[in-house]
Amino acid sequence: MLSNKPIELNGQPIAGGKFPLVCTPLVGRTLTALLAELAMVLPKQPDVLEWRVDYFDAIGDTTAVIAAARAIKQAAGNIPVLFTRRSTLEGGEKIAINEDQVIAMYTAVCESKSIDLIDYEMANDAANITRVRTAAKANNIKLVLSFHNFSYTPALETLAAKFLTADQLGADVAKVAVMPRDLDDVLTLLTATREASKKLRIPLISMSMGPYGAMTRLFGWTFGSALTFAVGASSSAPGQVPIEDLNTALAILQKSMGGK
Repeated sequence: MLSNKPIELNGQPIAGGKFPLVCTPLVGRTLTALLAELAMVLPKQPDVLEWRVDYFDAIGDTTAVIAAARAIKQAAGNIPVLFTRRSTLEGGEKIAINEDQVIAMYTAVCESKSIDLIDYEMANDAANITRVRTAAKANNIKLVLSFHNFSYTPALETLAAKFLTADQLGADVAKVAVMPRDLDDVLTLLTATREASKKLRIPLISMSMGPYGAMTRLFGWTFGSALTFAVGASSSAPGQVPIEDLNTALAILQKSMGGK
């Protein structure tokens, strides 16, 4: 039996409860580049857009960040926008602002209501997580608490604890992404996902990255992962597959599973 918990906004599942959701990243370094990316991505009809603001050259200028977020939101129409600053420790780009400035930017972007979901890493200070959670909650924005390991796949118990921690810290969605060294590592991630999907009160997102892990982007949803990332224009992590290929694979799997 599948244990699917869809990601909701305003009490309604995104994309009418489609499972999994397909999310495409935006990694443009300027507003012009972002709008060009959107022009490529939107015709492919993703369910969610993730704006990786750590790629944005003007990240230090909150006014510019909010203006870009609003432009993305306007172009996206009904497609929800996930706002993410990925840290260098978890695979992100180097940025010219410190964590306090990141929190201030996050708070301002939440208050601008130009996004729908926001990602913050659960490895951050508990006080900072509280500040982000408070800003998100006050503005009806869903909080994704995430964990990434680009070096290896931790033990099953560690992954289980990460999912649980996100739930305990007040996340609306728990996300775990890890790098496999072999197929056994891929199984570990899928096992952790399946167990968490049965225990957690909240939806979860998981993936095994790189070439070995690419398969989890195609069928991780059958183990409980509510969202998968696909390339619309540019990749933001190793192992992401083009959205067209992903949609084809999902259609085949779902048909063969009797639409489950």
